[in-house]
Amino acid sequence: MSDYLVKSLAFDGQIRAYAVDATETVRKAQELHDTWSAASAALGRSLIGTLLLSSASLQDDEKMTVKINGNGPVGGIVIDGNAKGTVKGYVQHPHVHLPLNDKNKIDVKGAVGTNGFLAVTKDLGLKEPFTGQVPLVSGELGEDFTYYLAKSEQIPSSVGLSVFVNNDNTIKTAGGFMLQVMPGAKDEVLSKVEQKLNEIPMVSEMMQQGMTPEDMLYEILGKDNVKILDKMEVSYKCDCSRDRFYNIIKTLPNDQIKEMIDEDHGAEVICHFCGKKYKFTEDELKKCIKK
Repeated sequence: MSDYLVKSLAFDGQIRAYAVDATETVRKAQELHDTWSAASAALGRSLIGTLLLSSASLQDDEKMTVKINGNGPVGGIVIDGNAKGTVKGYVQHPHVHLPLNDKNKIDVKGAVGTNGFLAVTKDLGLKEPFTGQVPLVSGELGEDFTYYLAKSEQIPSSVGLSVFVNNDNTIKTAGGFMLQVMPGAKDEVLSKVEQKLNEIPMVSEMMQQGMTPEDMLYEILGKDNVKILDKMEVSYKCDCSRDRFYNIIKTLPNDQIKEMIDEDHGAEVICHFCGKKYKFTEDELKKCIKK
């Protein structure tokens, strides 16, 4: 198993805890989109946050889309995730590199910006999807996912997200954790965990020391307090297809389809998530025109 996510309970069910190694997932995203360091960190953290959120709140064929739109140079970020552990995503401006911040780390806050929003739309198989939206409070994204959980889902949480980018823009490590406080959790447990969260190194540093997702949970919560419930593989996977894009073209107004025929004598569609190109002929477009 390469990338995987661990689900657990801690302190006899008082805390739900998740941790993930998403190095290969973020590595594939970086390669597909040719992101530079700051954009890689922002996109990677968004992918990791969506993996954690999806694993905690989705079941079966349910899906979610996370949109992060700040006033920083990377622009909008869009991530799709599901209950099966796959994600796909893109960043509006992939070629963003910034000077390191005052902690000598990649300036994710500067890349994303602090004025904007984080929105989560869940498709739970109902007639209408549910969307929760909160303003960005940090731009570092871990704090923003934490704020979303507290405000939109009323779950006191702590989310840690980290991506280590090499000098050549490749990804060395990427991972994260999410802790969720269950109703009735004791104050002494929360104080103990909060103190530990203030002491631990960044996720990327723990991973560079060879720590697994299980090890990270043991480090934060104490091995004797953690009960591992499940492990699931996670990966970057785009499910686009020629048929899917053709069906989208069919929904366009006739005048738009006729414009493609008259001006371009066909159409080429590029998937935002993986960069694949799909070409459609004039004859195929003519069949899309609604009588």
